[in-house]
Amino acid sequence: MDINKESINGRINLADSKKNALTKKFHTTGLINGAISGLTYGIYSTLVMVASGYDPLVSAAGFLAAPFVCSGLNDFIAGLWLLIYNAKKGRLKELGRTLKTKPGKMLVIGFLLGGPIANGAYLVGLAMAGAYAIPISATCSLFGALFAWMFLKQKPTKRVVLGMVLCVFGAIIINFVKPEGAPNFTLGIICALIAAVSWGLEGVFSSFGGAMIDTDVAVNLRELISGLVVLVLMVPAVGALKLLGGTISAGIPLAWLAVAGLSAAISFVTWYKANATVGCAIGMSLNVTYAFWGVLFCVLFLGQTLTPTIVIGSIVIVLGAIIVTMNPLDLFKKGGVEQ
Repeated sequence: MDINKESINGRINLADSKKNALTKKFHTTGLINGAISGLTYGIYSTLVMVASGYDPLVSAAGFLAAPFVCSGLNDFIAGLWLLIYNAKKGRLKELGRTLKTKPGKMLVIGFLLGGPIANGAYLVGLAMAGAYAIPISATCSLFGALFAWMFLKQKPTKRVVLGMVLCVFGAIIINFVKPEGAPNFTLGIICALIAAVSWGLEGVFSSFGGAMIDTDVAVNLRELISGLVVLVLMVPAVGALKLLGGTISAGIPLAWLAVAGLSAAISFVTWYKANATVGCAIGMSLNVTYAFWGVLFCVLFLGQTLTPTIVIGSIVIVLGAIIVTMNPLDLFKKGGVEQ
């Protein structure tokens, strides 16, 4: 009997050990995916600015033409990258099926807010305010929490309120001193805020419709729908059809946008995978680190001036965004997986 009891206890301990190891690996994979999502979106932000530095984009007339051409091409190319990915996974039929469902239609509303509106405003902000627009857009966590409070009746805790105050404070710091040679700086900051608000609204609609939809399929639809809406509706509306044709035929800016699109596609896929493994809170917290990476890459590779205001403001916003979406102490819980 004692031998049998020892044998049973040994098997139980072995099973618990394997379970804990699997849980730890699952958690680690989620954290890695979240970190990659932030890094690749920072790369995307930088590459779009690189593409915008080539003719005909750099000499485009009007402040809306080049950003919307970049936005449309980038999102559409990202959608094509994801289409190849989903084709290899055998999910192409799911694209059409998803659009016919009620959750899918709710997602489309979110796609339009987060794609053409938010991404377009974000790129206008980058064009006018440079790297300063990147951390401002990261206040989307703040607006997401606000809209969840307003529409989903999710009352914020004291921790969330503290994070919101930090995000606002960081935005004020960044906008406190305008860089030289940027006459439209304030307008660029406002556009970055519009992007943050729209991404926050996208989060609300995504929470309604995304629970029963495959994340890879959802991200693919998001990028394709966003790209097509911008190219078919927004680009002609701002009189940028000629610029679109010139950008495609120029080759070099299109190549940069293709790489940027790949970075955006990787960012969204890994972000959704992080949300699925370690929870939306930790996933979003890791994703908003793109504000740090974007600023860093712009300083290193694009000659963006590093000022005390952008350094301090960026750190405060990233810290505030993390506090809004999660308790930072949860990152240090041994073997803890937040759902």
